[in-house]
Amino acid sequence: MSLPGFSRRISAGLAGRIALAGALAGLLGACQESRTTTSARAYAPIPSNVLALMKEKDTDAHKPILIRTFKKEAEFEIWKQRSDGRYALLKTYPMCRWSGQLGPKIKEGDRQVPEGFYTITPGQMNPNSAYYLSFNVGYPNAYDRAYGYTGGSIMVHGACSSAGCFSMTDEQIAEIYAVAREAFGGGQRAIQMQSLPFRMTAENLAKHRLDPNIKFWKELKEGSDQFEVSKQETKVSICSRRYVFGATASDGRAVKDGLAVCPPMDVDRQLAAEVAEKQKQDDAKVADLVASGVKPVRIIYADGGQHPEFSYKVNELSRPEAIEQGPREIVLDDKGRPLTPVAVQVAAARASKPEPQGRAPKVNEPKLEGVTLVPAAAPAPVAAEQPFYKRLIWSSEPASPVAAPEPEAKPIPLPPKRQATVPAQGRPKPEASLKPHGLPLAITGAPPVLPQSFKAYAALER
Repeated sequence: MSLPGFSRRISAGLAGRIALAGALAGLLGACQESRTTTSARAYAPIPSNVLALMKEKDTDAHKPILIRTFKKEAEFEIWKQRSDGRYALLKTYPMCRWSGQLGPKIKEGDRQVPEGFYTITPGQMNPNSAYYLSFNVGYPNAYDRAYGYTGGSIMVHGACSSAGCFSMTDEQIAEIYAVAREAFGGGQRAIQMQSLPFRMTAENLAKHRLDPNIKFWKELKEGSDQFEVSKQETKVSICSRRYVFGATASDGRAVKDGLAVCPPMDVDRQLAAEVAEKQKQDDAKVADLVASGVKPVRIIYADGGQHPEFSYKVNELSRPEAIEQGPREIVLDDKGRPLTPVAVQVAAARASKPEPQGRAPKVNEPKLEGVTLVPAAAPAPVAAEQPFYKRLIWSSEPASPVAAPEPEAKPIPLPPKRQATVPAQGRPKPEASLKPHGLPLAITGAPPVLPQSFKAYAALER
């Protein structure tokens, strides 16, 4: 065999092994990616309506882009750099499917969509994806590795199916892929992707103020705030197991070792002051919302969510039963403990219109879960009643007859004042009126005492 023929056979065999290794690596990934097919989808042009949007925003197809995603709102944003260097929002895409809960991705198989600041390079683009088209977001980054987080192959792709990925429709990913491809073609070396749990509004921060992830989310908010203030790509360094935004190492080198101690950093003081002012205003808004009665909450998903625009596609999604259940919002007290539905409703009612304790329920008052409130009955004539301790305490003894009431008896006010119905000389001795359980003598005019076994009333006082 000639040397050139032998070389060709070796090259073909090596290429086959590389392709097989790529396929196996894809199958082991979170989204079951594959690179074993050839697709012309990756070369589809940017749609004309998107090019028209670029022109309106004073940008073009070859200018750099930046990506922002919000899990709770299920939205995916593409930002484009304008001629002045600042970024403008090009388009917001409703996200077809994301999985897991709010919070960072921790380990392989947890179905979590990661949260943080990630970098997408041309080598992470996958034109032969099993999910129409895709690109890798770059999880785990240096921050994730510093905390020992595991897993990988977290993609943005089509097919509306997620096991930890940002899943779009096929039409959406074709458009997003084309926009990213042309940005790389124009010379962009890396795309920043900001993956956030929700939009960093005062309302979201007030509601999630007791979440275990709030410290991490406030750290991400600082990077998000820098972008919103400057409309320029946020400078990101990772050291000492934390993100450092808006600063660069004094010696000019990249800082991407999450376990290393942060070196001396140079900070843009003007930007830092503007961000600090924004944070001060946001904190004041959060404090106002808390003071106005906004309760902390915890949102629990069966397995992620989707944008409401795609509710018609439930049967086409991964784990449709999880989407059909929808998220549950659990209201918490000030110590982070779940409030019962009854306690929440009673607290809201008292906050809006305080009522004295022991009031009679109103006729049209709704039922509360676990407690049934009924209209108060008209008071019965005193002569027909038994002593209150016989009516409220279960006893096997028969009720004693009571003398007839006086004919001109008036309605009894609340609390009821009991009138003597037996002449003093005919009353039994005190020791004869005591029951075996030791209930003391009733005091004339005292309000009725409820037994401890009335759990419903106890629930209302929580």
